[in-house]
Amino acid sequence: MLEKAYFPKTTEQDFQEIWQNSARRRACLDEEKKPYTIMMPPPNVTGALHLGHALTYTLQDILVRYKRMQGFDVLWQPGLDHAGIATQMVVEKKLLAKGIDPKTLSDEEFLEAIWAWKEESGGGIFEQLKRLGASADWERARFTMDEGMSQAVRTVFIDLYDQGLIYKAKRLVNWDPHLQTAISDIEVEQRDVKGHLWYIRYPLEEGGEESLVVATSRPETVFGDTAIAVHPEDPRYSHLIGKRVIHPLLKTPIVIIGDTYCDMEKGTGAVKITPAHDFNDFEVGLRANLEQVNIFTADGRLNDQVPHVYQSLDRFEAREQVIRVLESEGYLEKVEETLHSVPYGDRSGVPIEPRLTDQWYLKTEELSQKAIEAVEKKRTQFVPEQWTETFYRWMKNIQPWCLSRQIRWGHRIPAWYGPDGQIFVAESASSAQKKADLFYKKSVALEEEKDVLDTWFSSALWPFSTLGWPNATPELDRYYPTDVLVTGFDIIFFWVARMIMMGLHFTQEVPFKKVYINAIVRDEKGQKMSKSKGNVLDPLVLMDKYGADALRFTLTLYSIQGRDVKISDQRVETSRNFITKIWNFARFLELNECVRSADFNPSKVSHPLCIWLVEEAARLTTLIDEAIESFKFNEYALTLQQGIRSVFCDWGVEFAKCEFHNEASPHQEEIRSTLAWSFEVLLKLMHPIMPFISEELSRSLVLNQEALPRKILMESDWPILSSTVGGGDIKESFDHLQELIGDIRATRSILGIPPKDKIVLCMDVEVGSFNKRYGAYKDYIMTLARLSEIKVEKSTPGKTRTQFLFEGMTLALDFGDSIDFEAQKDRLEKEYSKVTQELRSVEQRLENKDFLKRAPSEIVEELSLRREKLNQELEKRARLVNGPGVSP
Repeated sequence: MLEKAYFPKTTEQDFQEIWQNSARRRACLDEEKKPYTIMMPPPNVTGALHLGHALTYTLQDILVRYKRMQGFDVLWQPGLDHAGIATQMVVEKKLLAKGIDPKTLSDEEFLEAIWAWKEESGGGIFEQLKRLGASADWERARFTMDEGMSQAVRTVFIDLYDQGLIYKAKRLVNWDPHLQTAISDIEVEQRDVKGHLWYIRYPLEEGGEESLVVATSRPETVFGDTAIAVHPEDPRYSHLIGKRVIHPLLKTPIVIIGDTYCDMEKGTGAVKITPAHDFNDFEVGLRANLEQVNIFTADGRLNDQVPHVYQSLDRFEAREQVIRVLESEGYLEKVEETLHSVPYGDRSGVPIEPRLTDQWYLKTEELSQKAIEAVEKKRTQFVPEQWTETFYRWMKNIQPWCLSRQIRWGHRIPAWYGPDGQIFVAESASSAQKKADLFYKKSVALEEEKDVLDTWFSSALWPFSTLGWPNATPELDRYYPTDVLVTGFDIIFFWVARMIMMGLHFTQEVPFKKVYINAIVRDEKGQKMSKSKGNVLDPLVLMDKYGADALRFTLTLYSIQGRDVKISDQRVETSRNFITKIWNFARFLELNECVRSADFNPSKVSHPLCIWLVEEAARLTTLIDEAIESFKFNEYALTLQQGIRSVFCDWGVEFAKCEFHNEASPHQEEIRSTLAWSFEVLLKLMHPIMPFISEELSRSLVLNQEALPRKILMESDWPILSSTVGGGDIKESFDHLQELIGDIRATRSILGIPPKDKIVLCMDVEVGSFNKRYGAYKDYIMTLARLSEIKVEKSTPGKTRTQFLFEGMTLALDFGDSIDFEAQKDRLEKEYSKVTQELRSVEQRLENKDFLKRAPSEIVEELSLRREKLNQELEKRARLVNGPGVSP
């Protein structure tokens, strides 16, 4: 017997364990089944579940549960990313908390501490994902630093180096002075900061009063200036190109060059060029063959390339000193306040410094062309399609990939240096030694490269390295290329594109056929969640409060292609209430002994209600199949919700009650069997999105019905139903029936007729016509509309009657002395006026072009829906106040 209320916690604990022991959850290498593969984007080993995780892993779980039930051999490959910088920072903090300075540890000791932490605390997010209901093949979990993955990384690096695609060079990188390493663009966040523009005078070398004035937000970099640039077509300065100015602090000459990078309308039109400390200046410097002067140390202090008085100053201390000297010597023209974008390290929280350093790079132009061609030929397709253009835009402007990082945790670059700096790239130290001995014709001491690889390098190999590559394995042969990748738009370039490039280069296959780009999860107002705003929702807290299924359903329901997911505590609560409605429907079936007979055949049912229920189950299945196959996850959730709530929990229950309360009804057994069968179908349709409640209710059904096989839903088959049981007329009849009863109920409600009072329905149709359309459903209409009689006669108006139109017929409700109609009419007229005013206000906003340009699309959509609802309200009240067919 089901409890009065559903308590998710116990169910979730039970089925996590049951699923863990199910062979169906795991890939089986069954040649008789078609494979289906999804690679789980590996969360950081330091990670904790957030709503972004909850969204993407819920959508993946929907796909794999759906495909399992369809009979596919499903592999959902889980894993963890070693997350170089993030993990190193976590372990450093742990060591400092114990009074241990990480800098005092050797590399071996520090790495030993990280591995110990990983074994003890890393991967806690897996348990959180299991709480969410994720049914991955956990036994196959991989880690980007395990030995098999390390072998793949070394193989790829060596092959690319031998092919001339990996090289070492001095280039400008994003440098984090706190972490003292290069970082990727995705690890840089732009912050709007209040600052200043300092206008500095550079006197012309030839003497006189003439100077070039340049504006800069970073005066501390003046020691790296090697040129002043102007636009070659700028009439103010073009005659100065080729001449020189005197550096205001160094007193040395620097050249004036022409370059179209300069914006004649911005600032003074003249720009100081610091090739070693600005990405744009670096490119200008390459074109003009300028000297690159690096003036900063690794920790952001000024080095020995600057005058002695500035050496060892922090960059911001140096800024103040430079400004004071420029002002005192008359070189500071003016100062302006400004708001400008400053790059910060997302983990260190300090301003990033463009810095010229020796790094390892991968040539990406050739690799990117093959990736572009693969997408153009639709070997890989993006969903929604709009993200294809984003992919092209990034790929067609691709730069060499900086592979190296100056940290201790990560894949050590497999390179060694000879006494003269000669590089030897090899699988191991012994292999490198052999190469060196052969090169030098004697034994020499080698120094191992200290840099590690960018975390994204090993992640780029994820789809095939997790399956055993570079070895030939049965898993690689069967499950690669994969079917779908589900991920966020922010890593299309950093991860998706690189996986495509690496997959094509090393396997000649695209790594996945479809890429579904899920949206960002925001709060209910569409704002990004952040601790500073206080609007962060913790998925673990939401699951504790409402259950995992409620969270999964909410995320899916609002996951509209191309739109951000807006979520709130109230929306998850609403989903919990929907789950409660399903639970109550199950209790209704149980209390009314709705069990499926052993010989029940849905295609043989004969009663109209049973035919309708079977047809609706089949229609629902078809719509859900279409939604999931096209990655329209919100349509899956919405279709399921509308079908369960309206068809089965509301109307289905009400019609069934009419039959169950009629002891003379000969159809009760068929109706009970049909309801039980329909519920089995619904539970299967629910399972991918709401796995816990569906399993719990399925378990209860199995216990109550001997006709059912004892099988969990994860191991059950997806329903394949034909929707031709009763032809096309049944649905139309029941649609009309619901609409008629709904209109009568709405009219009763608007007029304030008490629920206990029965009224008379008059229908202006022929008896034969009425019987043909509604004869079989007369009892439903009488009972559910609270009627005492249905009269087939001319529905003339009267003091106790109100008329309305329905399906071309004029109907009248005779309410007798239940209400004072004149008083009700006066109230309705006031309500009509109020609704009219609101409608006018909404329409004015929607007709305002300026408002439509400024307003978010969500607000416009809400207003449009409100307008539609208000028009419906007006129509209902108008026909009651003025009579059928009359508009006010």
